[in-house]
Amino acid sequence: MARTTPAELGDVLTQKKAALKAPRMFKVLLHNDDFSTMDFVVFILKTVFRKPEAEAQGIMLAVHRQGVGVAGVYTRDVAETKVAQVKALAEREGYPLLCTAEAE
Repeated sequence: MARTTPAELGDVLTQKKAALKAPRMFKVLLHNDDFSTMDFVVFILKTVFRKPEAEAQGIMLAVHRQGVGVAGVYTRDVAETKVAQVKALAEREGYPLLCTAEAE
């Protein structure tokens, strides 16, 4: 006896779609120190994070006054890349600017 498949019987095959979740987001943080200049922090915010001058100044002041400031919120890969870019620029210029990423 031959086996029949549901398609041969006229049944409709359906597939369940997996529910897609938004990727986990990470905050990129700049930390205050006694050596990195305010101008350098603004430069970092404008070049690495593409912030306009006024927004870069505001984030820099938050870093200065509160000890830490959020430079941006990104997916994990992008956040890690931004942290690496800041670290490389800070080392090249001789600043100990600390940049980290943490999950939201």
